[in-house]
Amino acid sequence: MLLRILDRLEEILIATLMALATLLIFLAVCHRYLLGVPFLFPILFPINLAWAQELCIYMFVWVAKFGAAYGVRTGIHVGVDVVVNQLKSPWRNYVMLFGLLCGAFFTAVIGTMGAKFVYGLYYTDQVSPDLEIPSWFVYLCIPLGSYLMCFRFLQVAWNYFFTGDLPHHDHAHVEGVDVDAPGAGAAEVTR
Repeated sequence: MLLRILDRLEEILIATLMALATLLIFLAVCHRYLLGVPFLFPILFPINLAWAQELCIYMFVWVAKFGAAYGVRTGIHVGVDVVVNQLKSPWRNYVMLFGLLCGAFFTAVIGTMGAKFVYGLYYTDQVSPDLEIPSWFVYLCIPLGSYLMCFRFLQVAWNYFFTGDLPHHDHAHVEGVDVDAPGAGAAEVTR
């Protein structure tokens, strides 16, 4: 139950930040170009969107950190496993588990270093240039995203140890779209 809530929260956070950042960039670009229209200039000039680029950068950094954890959970990260797949069963399992545990260790170290960095920033008065939000809040995505990714590595390793299954992303599958007839191509759809 808690894992399902965490999964959904992770997906909602990623989708919301991506949608808001995309919308904000669109509005900022439209604003910039519409300032060149003479009759719109007096209306749009007082609207200051100088902060939009900074906010979008921060949103995409947060998306990247939490998206990496999502990638571990769903198996969409690129893996170079040509040599690993050539190994026989017991050795292949050991190497896979070792790789997953190395990923967990690395992300735990990054999360801990990020937490120390954020803790140090918390007691300063540093703020972001345009938005003037505390810098510690901007960098909070490093420990949060890294620890979530560490948890996902451990979750995948646990599942692999007991079942032998790794998460696998099917590139042909689109969630919410059901295919009734196998092999139905674009030619049949357009008829």
